[in-house]
Amino acid sequence: MAHRDDSEWLTLGQAARFLGVAQSTIRKWSDQGRVPAFYTPGGHRRYRRSDLETFVERSGPVGKSKEGPLILLVDDDEKVRELVRVNLEFEGYVVREAGSADEGLAAIEEAKPDLILLDVMMPHVDGWEMLRRVQERYGAGVIPVVMFSGKVDEQAQALAASSGAHAFVGKPFDLQHLIAQTKQTVPV
Repeated sequence: MAHRDDSEWLTLGQAARFLGVAQSTIRKWSDQGRVPAFYTPGGHRRYRRSDLETFVERSGPVGKSKEGPLILLVDDDEKVRELVRVNLEFEGYVVREAGSADEGLAAIEEAKPDLILLDVMMPHVDGWEMLRRVQERYGAGVIPVVMFSGKVDEQAQALAASSGAHAFVGKPFDLQHLIAQTKQTVPV
């Protein structure tokens, strides 16, 4: 195997691919001081390959996330998906995103997730219909589902319970509550 130059610098995108995480995740880790970064005069981050290799050795494979449970996050709001994904990846989960129920159903066909985090209010096919289709195809309770919605009332919570959802979380949700619910449902 060829020796790598310790001074080999990677861009944010290259470093994220090297570690197998999203760019927002490595950005967060460098902001926290977990991964050393060099900032160019233009404000771009660069990462030394040897620093990334040391990070992986020290913290166990970031691949911990590669080996972690697969979460399918279905929400039409891109900002919500990014916020939830970054935080779940930080906890050791692998997160796959879908911006609609149809994308979510297609993602399940490719790789069955350990948990689905599902927004109720989406255009075209809503979360309730997606939940029904998942249960019809795979069986009720086979894939645990945590529903979340901006419309929180007793009726919505009762519908979630009677529809076979594992839990129901209101939006805007307390991110720590959603993470705790995820960990309770599918431990890392």
